[in-house]
Amino acid sequence: MYLAYSLLLTLGLIVLIPYFLFQAITHGKYINGLRQRLGWIKAIHNSSKPLIWIHCVSVGETQAARPLVARLRSEFPEYVLVVSTITATGQTLAQEVFRTHADAIIYFPFDWAWTVRRALKAIKPDVVLIVETELWPNFLRECGYQSIPLVLVNGRISPQSFRRYQLIRFFLRKVLSHLSMAVMQSENDAKRISSLGIPAEKLFVTGNLKFDFDARSVSADTTELLRNRFGIRGESSLVLAASTHGPEEKIILKSFQTLLKEQKLRLMIAPRRPERFQEVANLIEASGLSWARRSNPEDARDSQAEIILLDTIGELPAAYPLATVVFVGGSLVDKGGHNVLEPAMTGACVVTGHHTHNFHAIVELLVGAEAIVQLPPVAVEEAEQLLTKTLRELLTDNQRRIDLGTHARQIVEQNQGAADRTITLIRPFFHHSTLGNSSTREVLATNSSGS
Repeated sequence: MYLAYSLLLTLGLIVLIPYFLFQAITHGKYINGLRQRLGWIKAIHNSSKPLIWIHCVSVGETQAARPLVARLRSEFPEYVLVVSTITATGQTLAQEVFRTHADAIIYFPFDWAWTVRRALKAIKPDVVLIVETELWPNFLRECGYQSIPLVLVNGRISPQSFRRYQLIRFFLRKVLSHLSMAVMQSENDAKRISSLGIPAEKLFVTGNLKFDFDARSVSADTTELLRNRFGIRGESSLVLAASTHGPEEKIILKSFQTLLKEQKLRLMIAPRRPERFQEVANLIEASGLSWARRSNPEDARDSQAEIILLDTIGELPAAYPLATVVFVGGSLVDKGGHNVLEPAMTGACVVTGHHTHNFHAIVELLVGAEAIVQLPPVAVEEAEQLLTKTLRELLTDNQRRIDLGTHARQIVEQNQGAADRTITLIRPFFHHSTLGNSSTREVLATNSSGS
């Protein structure tokens, strides 16, 4: 089965070569880190020190890993720390946020046995932590063959992913057998991965690491920079459209133009993907409204711009405290939604669309606590009218905005602690050479509250 998987992976890459070439030429994607993706990683292991390899996929997983990485560095200073990502945006963010914590930041290798072996030989990890659900079969198998402790942290499996995984359950059971432990976000996530083959003794629930990341503590300077450059002082309300996808920007722009006729208002748009920055800039230009672009040199007119394009990576959390209302994208269209916790923890008034399956448990929790506004399902062509109505109501009802933000912050604070619980569970793996398997199981049994 592994051979069939590897052949399918190879075939898929061959079919996608024209797409990769196009993206490389037009956006510079997939070129950086190609050698590392092929397993050619500069040896970074100091033989006198143990090493942790923590793998994130992209921006969301990198942000989620921040409180855990900080704790790892604090609790295990003797360990070398390597962080890997798959996407270029994740790599850029990791380079920024882990620059004082990680000893190396690399691209994750393609999941062929030979590339994985080459990467493992160069890095020589003592422990591998995988954030959320990166179940690369050959990587997991090679770690298992080399007796490298392999832990899934902040694990999650959405209902949509679970339905797909069930189609290959017999194969996934073999893949999951190489995990030393699965630390899941919720009971539902634990039930799903259990039904796919994880033994109960390896399965634990700690909550979501995203609750533990407080953007305010690491981005206050950037918040003030944005406030000063763009003159965000409170004279006008600011609507922040975060992590947007097409055609959400068109919907938001039309809604903003309607609302602008009724009140003093400004709009900040932060597209999800950097390759769409220019596309969104063209949409804003076509609106005829005054606008400013964060990546451009500072201009005196920036403070008067009706629309601000936040075309940077990693600065979005710093913008949340400036917003009157935050709309979190990827939710008017079926992209699964994006992280609503970051604006929630700043006490922002948050709006999201109906399509939030990637954050179902979190959105459900916030909705139940009257801490977020979730729009009902509507066709894309009806979304503008609904969004306009919702924003109008929130912008004119100060008390409701305050209540939503207060409830959101309270929910975040009540659910913090996942990083501490995760560290408690995985601590035995950082002494595996002396504890041994039986001792590790005893410690885990003591630490576990079950799943």
